[in-house]
Amino acid sequence: MEVTAWIDSLKGDVAEVCAGLGGLAPESRLRAVAELREALEAVVTGRALDGSMAAARAEGWGLRRIGEAAGLSHETVRGRLAGADERGRPR
Repeated sequence: MEVTAWIDSLKGDVAEVCAGLGGLAPESRLRAVAELREALEAVVTGRALDGSMAAARAEGWGLRRIGEAAGLSHETVRGRLAGADERGRPR
């Protein structure tokens, strides 16, 4: 399965989960959506993004090029890579 198909599948799964929350009371629904958002952000902007940036850096990509591809400033990339290195993730 190619990456675009995976992303579309994931979007569909998230939409299905969110639709299933429609019957909950507002407080419960808000908490569930916030928890889902936090979990997705932890995976996407955490491990996956840091690992992808580290792999690009290891292949010789510059900070600006990585930033452009990731939609981040090169300074943010520098900081995330430094932080990832300090947390023991591959650099």
